[in-house]
Amino acid sequence: MPILAPLNLTHSMLDLRDISVHYGAIEALKGVSLTVGAGEIVCLIGANGAGKSTVLNAISGVVPLAGGTTTFEGAPLSSLGSTQIVRRGIVQVPEGRLVFPDLTVLENLEMGGYTQPTAGFQQSLSAVFELFPRLAERRQQLAGLMSGGEQQMLAIGRALAAKPKLLLLDEPSMGLAPLVIVDIFKSLRRLRSELGLTILLVEQNARAALGLSDRGYVLVNGRIAKTGRSVDLAADPAIREAFLGSAPAGKAQPAPRS
Repeated sequence: MPILAPLNLTHSMLDLRDISVHYGAIEALKGVSLTVGAGEIVCLIGANGAGKSTVLNAISGVVPLAGGTTTFEGAPLSSLGSTQIVRRGIVQVPEGRLVFPDLTVLENLEMGGYTQPTAGFQQSLSAVFELFPRLAERRQQLAGLMSGGEQQMLAIGRALAAKPKLLLLDEPSMGLAPLVIVDIFKSLRRLRSELGLTILLVEQNARAALGLSDRGYVLVNGRIAKTGRSVDLAADPAIREAFLGSAPAGKAQPAPRS
């Protein structure tokens, strides 16, 4: 399943330092700093409107920074456009999937692989079909006729077609049935365990996110309120009360394993 080259799992890949984002007079992010190491899965949790998606959009170049710096593999990102950022190896799976409904599965994947040479895209395509066999079965089906779970698989597959080093995932479980969420999280675990793919995950299902990830950040009103190992965050009484509901004390619900 050779989507990407093996990674050094020890060095810092992404660094955000004191970033701020404004929407007019509204301060969406207020001095956010975080790091993601190569090969890590890091989650970002918080209430609706906390600014989680804005963090991903700032990394991807979708929204401009009002302050602070973003660096990827030691080089600045803030002067790059979105296409250049994709070519550097950062690819985002947006909230709500946003597949092209009037294109087939294959055409959607081709859109994701537009930065790749033909040989590289064919390699990625084979790997995506291995990860998500349903996409292979439905390669000529219009994306708009697929179920929500299948569209989420397609959105992830489209991102993988670009051969990312860092995958940004925005609410991948939103609107999906529990069994479909199990399949999606199994796939994410496989991407990390088999390929060392680095993932920054924004997820409304905090229990599953903390169960899957190595470390986490809690975002409150545009600021980082707490950070630490995911297992420690899951054991924090305030976080359990705010995000984990009836989860047992001191235990994160493990993400599904294959």
